[in-house]
Amino acid sequence: MPLRKTLTACWQRLQGQLFPWLEEELGPLGDRHRRLVTVLDVVGVEAFLPYRRGGAGCPPSDRAALARAFVAKAVFNLPTTGLLIERLSVDKTLRRLCGWERLGSVPSESTFSRAFAEFARSALPSRLHQALIESTHAERLVGHVSRDSTAIEAREKPAALPGKPKRGRGRPRKGEEAPRRRRRLERQLDMTLEEMLADLPRHCAVGTKRSAKGYRSSWTGYKLHLDVADGMVPLSALLSAASLHDSQAAIPLATLTAARVRSLYDLMDSAYDVGEIKDHSRSLGHVPIIEANPWGKAERKRELALEAERRRHAGYQTAEKIRYGERTAAERVNARLKDDFGGRTVRVRGHDKVMCHLMFGILALTVDQLMRLVP
Repeated sequence: MPLRKTLTACWQRLQGQLFPWLEEELGPLGDRHRRLVTVLDVVGVEAFLPYRRGGAGCPPSDRAALARAFVAKAVFNLPTTGLLIERLSVDKTLRRLCGWERLGSVPSESTFSRAFAEFARSALPSRLHQALIESTHAERLVGHVSRDSTAIEAREKPAALPGKPKRGRGRPRKGEEAPRRRRRLERQLDMTLEEMLADLPRHCAVGTKRSAKGYRSSWTGYKLHLDVADGMVPLSALLSAASLHDSQAAIPLATLTAARVRSLYDLMDSAYDVGEIKDHSRSLGHVPIIEANPWGKAERKRELALEAERRRHAGYQTAEKIRYGERTAAERVNARLKDDFGGRTVRVRGHDKVMCHLMFGILALTVDQLMRLVP
């Protein structure tokens, strides 16, 4: 069934059956409650969690209810687990939507912490997001995939890494050549997806970027790389060290996205203007549209500026330039993730936990954007 018909049928069921029934049982639902119900209904968290029964000792807390609570934390944009527990204690509707009938049934903060560590190790929100994209985009042809990265600040110290091995002093002997190490982009062309992901740095580091106005800024933490479809729907995500250049994650991210959806155009800014990235995009059957980068060459920079000036005077825009305007979808998704779904309030440490926190937000954001496609 086409995506729009599937989403329309889901929305009609929510509006016509589920919301009225919940309001009879729980009372009036706020906008955030309705958004949470939509996310939980579309995603189906319970199907990805093992059912535990029996065994000695105290019975474990319901992991499905805890997972729903972490989805609620992203939907309500709560910065800490402590505030989530406080909200559950005063918001009866939210508590019952998560699966706890009584106030005394809400677990302690330490139980939430242990459950979150389990979800991070098993990559639960990432698996939920992958299943959601594969089910909703099975028959959809994505026109444009916009690729971009964003800074993720973390409250941890940068990892101390061993220095590079020193090369022997002096130049090579006569007849010998110094060994040339292949660049990461060159190595990635011969790697599998698992090898590429393992080769990317995942530690906390210091990152630096230059704004559109030329100002430099730095942060400590990580860098989130996103592929976004038309309609601002996140398709796949990678988390790397903040010091990694954007281009180094382009090939594994494109490979990850290509395994989930069919697409036509890859839109990237000037940081991705590298031959290996273009060749890989074409090998996937895509058309790369990448903003030209002079890479510090004055003559090349002057040529690009003159060509842009001539086109402006002639009032002429190429088809590639018009399509490139769709790339702002990735920037808007990054902004929504940070402003509305917890991307700016990372309070956990370590790559897996940071990725888990962000993916709960991306999961909620993806459902929200999908439901906006309903006419």
